[in-house]
Amino acid sequence: MSRLVKKPISLPPKVEFSQNGETITVKGPLGTLSRDFRNLIDFALEEGGVKLSAKRETLETKTLLGTYASHLKNMVLGVSQGFTKKLILEGVGFKANVAGNKLALSLGFSHPVEVAIPAELKVTSEKNLVTVTGNNKETVGQFSANLRSLKKPEPYKGKGFRYEGEVISRKQGKKVVA
Repeated sequence: MSRLVKKPISLPPKVEFSQNGETITVKGPLGTLSRDFRNLIDFALEEGGVKLSAKRETLETKTLLGTYASHLKNMVLGVSQGFTKKLILEGVGFKANVAGNKLALSLGFSHPVEVAIPAELKVTSEKNLVTVTGNNKETVGQFSANLRSLKKPEPYKGKGFRYEGEVISRKQGKKVVA
């Protein structure tokens, strides 16, 4: 059994948990998140929070217990605090501007790159720092990964998108023989 499941998942104040069949809904100050879970795991609302338990002890339910506990914790954290990813755009002439529901990027290509921003995300751009904020961890992470894949940081000068705090291992350039 997963260690995540041994303790109940605590619900902060102003966060509501509800179950309708296989659909789990968590409501909080930052919005509402819903997710379908298979009917192999029981979710019980107790005084300390939400307790997960397997209906039958099989290998499949043991593996799902930890996964579902992580999903539920991320849902609770998302509706109470939210998730943020910061991307730094390095390079001469590289720019990022938010215009409406599109992110306009100048990445050194012959054409500007426009990326549609999903409705549930909030994206801001200050100089060369792009901040992606939302209440769904998967959506925030996937959108950030898609942005980073447009121009990955190269190892010689470090130009491109990198996450805040990410360390890019730099290579030494060619040496000149004199």
